[in-house]
Amino acid sequence: ERAERGIWWSFVDAFCVRGVQFTIGVVLARLLLPEEFGLIGMLFVFMGIAQSFLSSGFGSALIQKKSVTIEDTSSVFYFNLIMGVVLAGSLFYLSPLIALFFGQEILTPLARALSLTIVFGSFGIVQTALLTRNLDFKTQTKISLISGATSGIIGVTLAYNGFGVWSLVAQQVSASLFQSCLLFLFTRWRPAITFSFESLREMFTFGSRLLVSGLLNQIFDNIYYVVIGRVFSPAALGYYTRANSLQELPSGTLCGIVGRVSFPIFSTVQDDKEKLRNGLRKALRLLVFANSPVMIGLAAVSSPFVSVVFGDKWLPCVPYLQLLTVLGFLLPLHLLNLSILMAMGRSELFLRLEIIKKCLILINILATYWIGIIAMIIGQIVVSMFCYFLNSYYTGKLINYSAKEQVYDLWKYGLLSGVMGVGVHLVSYVEFPNAVSQLATQVCVGVLLYYGAAALLKLPALEESRMIVSHRIKKVKP
Repeated sequence: ERAERGIWWSFVDAFCVRGVQFTIGVVLARLLLPEEFGLIGMLFVFMGIAQSFLSSGFGSALIQKKSVTIEDTSSVFYFNLIMGVVLAGSLFYLSPLIALFFGQEILTPLARALSLTIVFGSFGIVQTALLTRNLDFKTQTKISLISGATSGIIGVTLAYNGFGVWSLVAQQVSASLFQSCLLFLFTRWRPAITFSFESLREMFTFGSRLLVSGLLNQIFDNIYYVVIGRVFSPAALGYYTRANSLQELPSGTLCGIVGRVSFPIFSTVQDDKEKLRNGLRKALRLLVFANSPVMIGLAAVSSPFVSVVFGDKWLPCVPYLQLLTVLGFLLPLHLLNLSILMAMGRSELFLRLEIIKKCLILINILATYWIGIIAMIIGQIVVSMFCYFLNSYYTGKLINYSAKEQVYDLWKYGLLSGVMGVGVHLVSYVEFPNAVSQLATQVCVGVLLYYGAAALLKLPALEESRMIVSHRIKKVKP
């Protein structure tokens, strides 16, 4: 019941908030140039490293900890404030070196302005962790929707009036400020005048490993932006950034819905391997059932989709998008297997796996960057597939649910999605009067093919999805 309620509000949060963000992103993409998005993309890794210090580590420890005191939360709050100021100051003073590395002088003021998001963000980490711990995604939905819409309006207004890349900076800084203010407004928690090194030390064993894992993730997830920005042009990075954000929109949304619920829920039954195994099986089925047709369908309709939504100036990103959807297809498999490790408190194993994966990513970059961006993405896919089997190997040892069993439970959904993708692609050979009619036809064919076949085959995930939706509708009715 708690998981179902959490998933429902995560669903509302994801589709309302991401819907607003996507709409704003479309408007900005039509108003701004690819190279302006590329300039912001060059700073992703540095902003990500700073945010990792704040959002990982002790925040995750507060969620995983069986009982939390006011001393724990207050200590983490003050620690995050100090870290936020230190990190923002570091980015401020290092910004000329970042600009020199990329050969773009404008990155100095851009990085300094964006450092404000780190300070503002440090005020809301504890409240977010407590809301997640209590599965209160309803409050988080309100906060995300208000801050996202307001900051988006600011960004669009500035872009329309010719502020260029600075409109993207203003959007991000204002979003961080509004979110932290609303967290204080909508939650009752307030920090006490107390600080305990003992509390921090108690959470440090678990949190520090996740912090290091988070840092590695941020560095290596964004290292492609650094390499592309350094080796290629800002416009090329802009196309890659657009393609990556497009594949992350559906996959990240769906995985976020389940992922933000699975970790706290798995943590509550961390000592019951049978419940963990059954929970993981059901979560994988639901997530792959929803995610796989979206990702394969996105690859099949990528050209008309980009043309209709963003304009023809963004068409060079289509080949990148088609390949990156494979990463989005694999994302839920990584996410849920790693959630099991975190919930069981195996942060040392989590860290060990992350180090291995990052070494593989580094090897891929060194082997492919001189060939081109396409080769780098293909290398990413190979690494991601290998890492899934690495993650699931330890899941199999811990809760007796191996990669072989997972693949057996999920292969029907992948095969059905592949058949659907072929059908949607074949529609593109028909002549249409314009890209809009082609896109609409392909989407309708894909939906009918996939969900019609799923109903005929009576796939378990379809029935489970119907049960969740019908149950929530009954609860909403007066």
